[in-house]
Amino acid sequence: MNKSFIYQILPRIWRDGKLNSIDDAFLSYLRSFGLDYVWFTGIPRHATGEPFVKGNPGSPYAVCDWYDVNPYLASDPEKRMEEFDALVRRTHEAGLKCIIDCIPNHVACNYEGRLKVHPWCDGDWTDTRKLDWSDPATASELIRILRFWADRGVDGFRCDMVELVPAEMLAGVIAAVKRTHPGLIFIAEAYERGNYRHLAMETGFDLLYDKSGEYDILRGILDGRRSARELSWNWQFLGDLQPRMLNFLENHDEQRLCSDAFAGSPDRTWAALAFAMLFNPASFLLYAGQEAGERASESSDGRTSIFNFCKPESLEWLSFFVQEAGAVSSGSGRRRKAASGKSPDGAASPEAEVIERYRKLIALAREPLFSEGGWWDLCYCNGPADGFDSDRHFVFARFRSGEVKLVFCNFSPAAASACIRIPSELAEAAGRELPPAVSVSVPAYDYSIVNL
Repeated sequence: MNKSFIYQILPRIWRDGKLNSIDDAFLSYLRSFGLDYVWFTGIPRHATGEPFVKGNPGSPYAVCDWYDVNPYLASDPEKRMEEFDALVRRTHEAGLKCIIDCIPNHVACNYEGRLKVHPWCDGDWTDTRKLDWSDPATASELIRILRFWADRGVDGFRCDMVELVPAEMLAGVIAAVKRTHPGLIFIAEAYERGNYRHLAMETGFDLLYDKSGEYDILRGILDGRRSARELSWNWQFLGDLQPRMLNFLENHDEQRLCSDAFAGSPDRTWAALAFAMLFNPASFLLYAGQEAGERASESSDGRTSIFNFCKPESLEWLSFFVQEAGAVSSGSGRRRKAASGKSPDGAASPEAEVIERYRKLIALAREPLFSEGGWWDLCYCNGPADGFDSDRHFVFARFRSGEVKLVFCNFSPAAASACIRIPSELAEAAGRELPPAVSVSVPAYDYSIVNL
């Protein structure tokens, strides 16, 4: 699969929480980043208003009716399926594709349907009941469910907790659905690196979360608990699977990247983002508001809640930013600031500056050099004598058709200056002469790119 960029959003936390609010302006904004897919989380109808439900309106991962849309997402609940179909059309017309969730491990406690269910749940997911995969009816019904959504224009499925489901059963489901809808993609929420190869090569997933590899390592480096050397160990472990990985630094399960519980500020994130997007052809996932520096300030744990209605500050800001004409005419000072990306005194807003850096980084990652070219880890041939700290720095090269760029990621709280050695093997791989060394200066927690 080609390098892709995916944007995850829970429609219920965007503007007034309706499908119709994901309008042409917002979809055009997303497309302006060069994104490929939008993952609309929380579409199939889930349990709400029941004693067992967690929060209000409850978890999108406790589905009670797989052939329905959540009524609260519709401007006219009686026409909720039509409103979903219209959302799919708008998304496609904007040049984007749609992803929704597939949840093969469990359903809501009040589920009534043809999926077979055990009378118990996994762990503390007390709002769910475990699916019984020993009964062939479960696989048959899941195939029908996925085809139902694919027939409505859905282009792919993010599959929840796949490691808790028999892999051979999932393989049969994916193969059956792809026979009738060959263009679909299936993304695995996977946590154990030892399962990656089987899930990709035998089960048939197109992309897999690199949670226990890339995410955990980058998070540990930013926390000061782990070494940048582990990034080399991870790609060496993954080998030819690396293009099948989906890298991320946020999603609905994890703490917000810029929250106080994680990096604390956009200024501390750029080295990690550059590595995750630029090191090789792996795809990348953004979570709604991440590109504006969302901090989950309304949360007690640094996460945007999937159990309750909430209003993340960055999404409130973005709702005005992407509706520029109406926002300016409203006369609100904050809305004028958001719409123009500037404060009333003409200074660029912090959110707009973060957005612009994301836009430039994604555009860079989509260039053929970074999306298709070869990659070369340069850490092995550099050391302390050159100003290179193997625990806090990571340096690599990307090359294609004679073009070579060096990328230096500085995970340190201090600025870095280093003389980076360029091995002859890289010159041979790139097919051209290269300098034996190059000097690089990088701000704290940032990255620099040098043309070789």
